[in-house]
Amino acid sequence: MTIASLSARLLTADLHRSWGPGVTANHVVVTTVTAEDGATGTGFSWTPQIGARAVLSLLRDDLAPVLPGLPEEPEAVWDGLWKHLHEGGQGLTTVALAGVDLALWDLAARRRGVSVDQLLGRCHQRVRTYGSGVNLHYGVDELAGQVRQMVDAGHSAVKIKVGSPALADDVARVAAVREVLGPDRLLMVDANQRWDLPAAVRAVRALERFDLHWVEEPLRADDLQGHRRLRETTGTPIALGENVHTAYRVAEFLRAGAVDVLQPNAVRVGGITPFRRIVTLARAHGVAVAPHLLPDLSAQLALTLPEPVLVEDIHRASFGALGLLCDDGPVEFGPGWAAPRGLPGLGLSFVAGDRARVEV
Repeated sequence: MTIASLSARLLTADLHRSWGPGVTANHVVVTTVTAEDGATGTGFSWTPQIGARAVLSLLRDDLAPVLPGLPEEPEAVWDGLWKHLHEGGQGLTTVALAGVDLALWDLAARRRGVSVDQLLGRCHQRVRTYGSGVNLHYGVDELAGQVRQMVDAGHSAVKIKVGSPALADDVARVAAVREVLGPDRLLMVDANQRWDLPAAVRAVRALERFDLHWVEEPLRADDLQGHRRLRETTGTPIALGENVHTAYRVAEFLRAGAVDVLQPNAVRVGGITPFRRIVTLARAHGVAVAPHLLPDLSAQLALTLPEPVLVEDIHRASFGALGLLCDDGPVEFGPGWAAPRGLPGLGLSFVAGDRARVEV
């Protein structure tokens, strides 16, 4: 079968609570691929704040015209489509391409009457999750309260944001969270690229006494040599990858010995097809993988990996929690775990219209 058409629409989800100044919504571009026999597959592109309309334009103006007549097999068309968009640079082009790739994988699984994780080869019946929050703007007491909720929900691993203007504030926040978690639960911190190398060295050394499982994106995502030097001069594992958009760039970080935990975002790298290639690269270098965000998708992909994988269960940010889906979604979240519901394809049935709101 070949592809007949691609359609795309922008769907905006209002957040339960702002992720910080001005971040009040997330944007999803819902994609539908239609095959020559009328069968359809549904995918999505995602960008939390910036670039959603640019992604929508790339899908409608630059991908939709070249798809008709191409085979509906995602791995057969991905490289050609990537080359077609490559003049537009990295980042938004791969985010747009993910919308096509995910829709094609959804179509492939639906044709076979199975879920995508079954099509790829399910290795586990459930995967371990960790509690995560966008909480740098929370005070210490509120942060500790959120972490208590995560512990009460069954999480044995938690991630919080760091990168406050004053290092002493980060130390106080991490100390309060470690007290809530106790000595046996895992604690990760995410700086979201807020430090330069000298600041990162000071911060990581100040926080090492809290037994961090990893420090995430301590430097600008493209700073390969900075991450390598930080890893050489401190003892805390370095996690990164959510803003590394191609397998070529991932390979450079791996060869340089700049990363301990690789966190590919399946949408930002261009979909399931390149995600699987990146996992193979990480495995060849002995580096752990922890898929970034998007738990409705990441949990399904983690089920197909033989290695133990931690999946990010970010506070009230699954598509179902954001009101983006018509049902409960493809993944069930339990106390510290996620399991597939066995829905066909990706199992994502997005609501109609252009906006989703949830009353809380």
